[in-house]
Amino acid sequence: MDIVLIGAGNLATRLGLRLKECNHRIVQVYSRTEKSARELADKLKTEWTTRVDEVSPEGQLYLVSVSDKAVEPLLCKIGFGKRLVAHTAGSMPLDVLQPFTDNFGVFYPLQTFSKSRAVDFSQIPVCIEANNPENLAILRKLGASISNDVREIGSEQRRQLHLSAVFVCNFVNHLYTIGEELLKEKEIDFDVLKPLIIETAAKVLEFSPKDAQTGPAVRFDRNVIDRHLEMLEEHPQWNDIYKLLSESIHQLHTK
Repeated sequence: MDIVLIGAGNLATRLGLRLKECNHRIVQVYSRTEKSARELADKLKTEWTTRVDEVSPEGQLYLVSVSDKAVEPLLCKIGFGKRLVAHTAGSMPLDVLQPFTDNFGVFYPLQTFSKSRAVDFSQIPVCIEANNPENLAILRKLGASISNDVREIGSEQRRQLHLSAVFVCNFVNHLYTIGEELLKEKEIDFDVLKPLIIETAAKVLEFSPKDAQTGPAVRFDRNVIDRHLEMLEEHPQWNDIYKLLSESIHQLHTK
C-alpha cells in the first residue's frame, strides 16, 4: 500500500519502519520541522517535506500522527480529495476527520513508542475504526500485515482504552521516576528495583491486578504508612500522591 506519513514523532517513526518492513511503500514524510522529517525519511529511504502544500497526492492512505491539538489546524490546509485518511490517536473520535475527506478512519497501535527503541509489532493490538465497511476492510488488512492482533473498537471504547492506558503506562512510569529520585537521595542504584518491577508486571499477566495487589495500603498498615509519609515531608507533592494512592487501594480492597 502507498502511504504518506503526516508526522514524524515516536509513533510515526516506529510505525513507518514496521510498514516498510512489511513491504508497504512510504511515499513521503511530512513534519513541521525539517530535522524530524529528514531523519525519518532517511530511515525510510523516501521523500520528505515541511510544507503542507507539498504533501504528496500519491498516497492511497494518509496516516496522521501529530498531537491532538494540531490535527484540525493542519489537515484543513491539505487537500486529500477522496483519499483515505486515518489518525493514530487513542483520545480523538473518528468523526474529527469528517470535514477533510469522504473516506476516513482510525489506526491506533496500543503501545508506548520511542524513536530509538524497537518493539515487537506483531504483538501490539491495532485498534481500527472507519466511516464505512470498505474503509474498515482496508484498515483491517493493513493492520493484519503488521500485527497479529487487530481489533475493531469504536470511538467511545477507544477513549476509555486510552484513559486506562494512561494509568497503566504513563502514570506507572512517573511512579518509577519518583522511586528512582528517592533512591538517588540515598545513593542507591535504580537497578535494585528492576527484579521487583519485572515480577510485578509478570503477575498481572497471570492474575487480575486487583488480586495481585500487595503492600501496606491493602491492609492499611498505619504504622508503615505514617513512617513513609513522614519521610516524604520534604516532597509535599509525592506525599500527596502516596496518601491518595494508599487511600484508593484500601478503599478498593474493602468493598
